Amino acid sequence: MTRIALDPFVTDLDGESARLRTAGPLAKVELPGGVHCYAVTHHAEARQLLTDSRVVKDINVWTAWQRGKIPMDWPLIGLANPGRSMLTVDGADHRRLRTLVAQALTVKRVERLRAGIEALTTASLDRLSALPRGEQIDLKAEFAYPLPMNVISELMGVDGADHPRLKELFEKFFSTQTPPEEVPQMMADLGALFTKIVDAKRENPGDDLTSALIAASEDGDHLTDEEIVNTLQLIIAAGHETTISLIVNAVVALQTHPEQRKQVLGGEVPWENVIEETLRWNTPTSHVLIRFATEDVEVGDKVLPKGEALIVSFGALGRDEAQYGPTAGDFDITRSPNRHIAFGHGPHVCPGAALSRLEAGVALPALYERFPDLELAVPASELRNKPIVTQNDLYDLPVELG
Repeated sequence: MTRIALDPFVTDLDGESARLRTAGPLAKVELPGGVHCYAVTHHAEARQLLTDSRVVKDINVWTAWQRGKIPMDWPLIGLANPGRSMLTVDGADHRRLRTLVAQALTVKRVERLRAGIEALTTASLDRLSALPRGEQIDLKAEFAYPLPMNVISELMGVDGADHPRLKELFEKFFSTQTPPEEVPQMMADLGALFTKIVDAKRENPGDDLTSALIAASEDGDHLTDEEIVNTLQLIIAAGHETTISLIVNAVVALQTHPEQRKQVLGGEVPWENVIEETLRWNTPTSHVLIRFATEDVEVGDKVLPKGEALIVSFGALGRDEAQYGPTAGDFDITRSPNRHIAFGHGPHVCPGAALSRLEAGVALPALYERFPDLELAVPASELRNKPIVTQNDLYDLPVELG
């Protein structure tokens, strides 16, 4: 089985995903930094492995970790070993942590956030409307980023004054280009910032999820300070990055498929279809790190060996022809059915999926209602991917509002 090295600069994600699919449902890969693991690249096999109790999130199962072969200054160490949270535990511990988060992110509770999301969206569009016509702007920085960051911060009770520092640290956290000598300090700084946020909520609790997690720990649910801090970090990181990419990728897809843009703007196809097809075709999360095999696990005609690490390559499996047919590589907002697993599957499905869909479902139609003549300011081929192995993210999205 040939090993495929993932490009740390993410210069051709579509081409890389195609090579992974061609390698079969289980591919040997090399992560940036020279770390070896396996990737599941086909839809059916990914569903199987995401519900297989023999594939766990305990890093101590990883043979390479046990033998000291994974350096603590590896740029992706924060994703492989982010501390104790629902991302890194299984079974009863996972259910305990996930239940507390899920209670705050039920569909009904998320729907109550709609008015606030609509108000934030309107305020952003009002600012854009005040700009001189014909001026080129970065739609990611001016529109796609502020909305999810403000929403998730309000949900978690994070002060807006912390946003610039959060942005700076998360840029380093996700990037494959963070110098190894800076990784330990970056991880320490993230931990210190979130500890400060938790301490502030202990002093002045509010109607937010951080306060709820603290209250649960004091009411006998036995959450440790580490679990509270790491859960806060996890939700904020995932809760804004995924939605930013979803909004940006949907705009790019519509701008490069004018006939389909015309269909949705004319009301022939609902916006929900745009969101679901974007999640499948140009998923916000390219690879999810990392799970570990407690014994040999058969995957198709191959085997994930005991003690090996596994990543889920959502960018590859989203265009799997075995699941979506010969048009799997096409963007098609009329696709039906569209049973993708861009938010995961089984007990570890993303609890923030409903919130991300709601934000995009408010932001995208409002953007195009205000600026129906929006155009990309550069050819789509010149848009630049950020060097992030896990997120399908652009540096910027230059547009002219029209």
